[in-house]
Amino acid sequence: MPTAPHIELDSAGPAAVDGRHVRALTFQSVRLEYLRHVLSELSLAAAGSRALVVGSGRGLLARGLARLGFEVVAADASPAATALALDADDGLGITYLTTPAEELDLPDGSFDLVYCADTLEITERPDAVLAQAARVLRPGGAFVYDTVNRTLVSRLIYLGAFQAFPGTRIMPCGRYAAHRLRRPAELAEALDRAGLAEQDVSAFKPRDVRSLVRATRGRRRGTLTDDQLPELVDMVLEPKGSPVVTYLGYAIHRM
Repeated sequence: MPTAPHIELDSAGPAAVDGRHVRALTFQSVRLEYLRHVLSELSLAAAGSRALVVGSGRGLLARGLARLGFEVVAADASPAATALALDADDGLGITYLTTPAEELDLPDGSFDLVYCADTLEITERPDAVLAQAARVLRPGGAFVYDTVNRTLVSRLIYLGAFQAFPGTRIMPCGRYAAHRLRRPAELAEALDRAGLAEQDVSAFKPRDVRSLVRATRGRRRGTLTDDQLPELVDMVLEPKGSPVVTYLGYAIHRM
């Protein structure tokens, strides 16, 4: 049965590359920027609110939410990812769980916000993931996500550069497939089926796509460290833009 993403460490090349962590690092600033926008739109205060991160990996986004003031639960299907997140924990009071996105072992209506990361573009069962997210959200709660559009450019990047071409490969072959990349209109229909009312879709991308290529090649070769990636890639939001590769969005759990 397909589950939420699990951590993959690629030992080929001069330095082990955890593609999920590379992606999380480069997306972190834009994810938090978008989250602040959502909180403002909904007048939702982080303090006193509960947030769930689905597909939490090493816990980077979960720690970002905790620093905003949320009480955070971080869920990932991989025991290895959970162990790495616990190792990186810095006393923020986050609860780490190993559970698949399609079958969350959590109570109904127990969160004010759910963020789905590194999941919708790889699951074979998006309706199950969204149904679980809606189930654990309180009525009126916010579901936030980022994912990958299905376009020629996204296929070249995610199916080609990130997992097929040796010089830039940071993901295991087969992690991404064209049919698992979903267009915004398709995702909007799936959100509606789950009882989640779409509110917004925003594109995001590297400020300069050449920087993404340089960063990916450098990390693959071991000439760049993880800490150098975010500043080099510099992801930016395009609220009015049409998503060519990646996009963020949010929806509200209907009353």
